[in-house]
Amino acid sequence: MDLGLKGRRALVTGGSKGIGRRIAETFADEGAHVSICARDAGDVNATVEALRGRGVRAFGQALDVADAEALTRWVERSAEELGGLDIAVANVSALAIPITPENWRMSYEVDLMHTVRMVDAAMPHLERSEVPSIVTVSSVSGREIDFTAGPYGTFKAALVHYTQGVAFQQAAKGIRANTVSPGNVFFEGGVWDNIERNNPELYAQALGLNPTGRMATPEEIARAVVFAASPAVPFMTGTNIVVDGALTRGVQL
Repeated sequence: MDLGLKGRRALVTGGSKGIGRRIAETFADEGAHVSICARDAGDVNATVEALRGRGVRAFGQALDVADAEALTRWVERSAEELGGLDIAVANVSALAIPITPENWRMSYEVDLMHTVRMVDAAMPHLERSEVPSIVTVSSVSGREIDFTAGPYGTFKAALVHYTQGVAFQQAAKGIRANTVSPGNVFFEGGVWDNIERNNPELYAQALGLNPTGRMATPEEIARAVVFAASPAVPFMTGTNIVVDGALTRGVQL
């Protein structure tokens, strides 16, 4: 299937590692130009070079997505560098799980408000696109109560509500908005890699809950995100795509 992404222009926050990096690479493999941001300048520069090596235009900036001004400047600069914007993917999470006042504040600023601010900044450019699309990355922890109940799970649920609201509000303009909710995702240097090494009991418990007997790879999540963002599914909007290997037991009606 041709996803219709050749020559399109995509933003990806948190695009230098894990799921975000694979999202950016998958867009590039489909012929889309990509702009990323992340906190580490070295990681950003290395990723941008790797993306350019795939034959597309690429841009990147090091920033903290909780910095509203820096985030907005990155969106504007990305539009200049890529010649416009067609797709915005909000991927960053604070991964703030313990229930503390600081984690509530951090989750609000990073998980929720970075998404809102990026979409707001990108919206004028998306309105000029022929195939405008927004994808937010939530989590199955937004669907059910698990060990992340508290800041992380609460704001992941809020992302789904926010995204479906955007889909409804922008439908008349042809701007689509969907969410992808991954289950547990394992990659070197990621949260589950850290848990496996430092809390093997929790890792074994989480692994045992998934009937597939494994966790997802970043590639598997990235493909769902890129598909949802692509012009190949023009009537899909306001949808929460769960990619969890049948981990969650609830029925999504």
